[in-house]
Amino acid sequence: MDRRAAAGNYGETAARGYLAAKGYEILAERYRVSGGEIDLIAKDGGYLVFVEVKYRRQANFGSPAAGVTKTKRRAIAATAQRYLADKGLTDVDCRFDVIEVFGREQLTINHIENAFWT
Repeated sequence: MDRRAAAGNYGETAARGYLAAKGYEILAERYRVSGGEIDLIAKDGGYLVFVEVKYRRQANFGSPAAGVTKTKRRAIAATAQRYLADKGLTDVDCRFDVIEVFGREQLTINHIENAFWT
């Protein structure tokens, strides 16, 4: 595994633990289809939540959430539609969250609910 993938896995593991501690039910991790990937899919009360995780060791280069570009948001939304279709889910309240993870040993997590709409 290359360094970048290992860092991404580290951030996703921290985000998964954070969401589980908040009472979210984790339904899927690294859901991949042709053209897209969603880091985490979880249930929060009545919401199905599609989560993009952005990890940075340092905050020197701006907000990790800024890396969720318009193109990335479109890809996440299209992948979410595929997930819903694959699971036969039609009348479900959904939202798109971004979780920023900063640091190494001492992590800071910033959870942005409803980070974007489609």
